[in-house]
Amino acid sequence: MTAPTPLPPVPRTDAVDRLLTSLEHLVRRHRALAADGPDGPDTALHVELVAAEIAHELALTRSDLRRRPHAAAS
Repeated sequence: MTAPTPLPPVPRTDAVDRLLTSLEHLVRRHRALAADGPDGPDTALHVELVAAEIAHELALTRSDLRRRPHAAAS
């Protein structure tokens, strides 16, 4: 059995840029859903959906930052 090939270094800015882009998309989706009416019966579900998506994006970013060595930003 061979040792796993290490992942190449990733500039920290790549992970941060991905997180920011994902959160911008989340905000757009949230605003589109909110346009249907903020006081509807699905408000609690909507809030939970937004919170879950944010938590997911943060977890992905944390994992990426911990898993890969940091390369110097150019």
